[in-house]
Amino acid sequence: MLTAIIFILVISLILALSLSLMRDTTQKTTNRYLYEQAQLLARSATEYAVMAAQAQNLSHCLKRIDMQYQNIYDINISLHYFGNGLPTSCPTLANDVGHKESNSSVLIDVWVHLKPNIAQEENPISYFRRTLQKL
Repeated sequence: MLTAIIFILVISLILALSLSLMRDTTQKTTNRYLYEQAQLLARSATEYAVMAAQAQNLSHCLKRIDMQYQNIYDINISLHYFGNGLPTSCPTLANDVGHKESNSSVLIDVWVHLKPNIAQEENPISYFRRTLQKL
């Protein structure tokens, strides 16, 4: 009788440990998936910002683009131009670039954040990407 009770206790401890490990593994896998998705969204948002900036005339510069993806991610894109003779309405980093090849370039910063209402642990999922593109 005593051995049966000890056997049941040992089995229950092993079961509790395996459930705990399974929960941790599932949580890590979910967080990794969400982070990888944020990276892919940052790439796509960068390409979108490049196309949007190229479609605009430099007299009307894009400053910021805010998007959402499936009500899970917030995507914020800011554009900063540098070149020579840019309009004052453009957010410029440098307006006195001496090289002809570098004229009309844009620095694109993309932030992808998981919305706070999505279940997260202590570290919120966020990804940043910076790209330099010639227009």
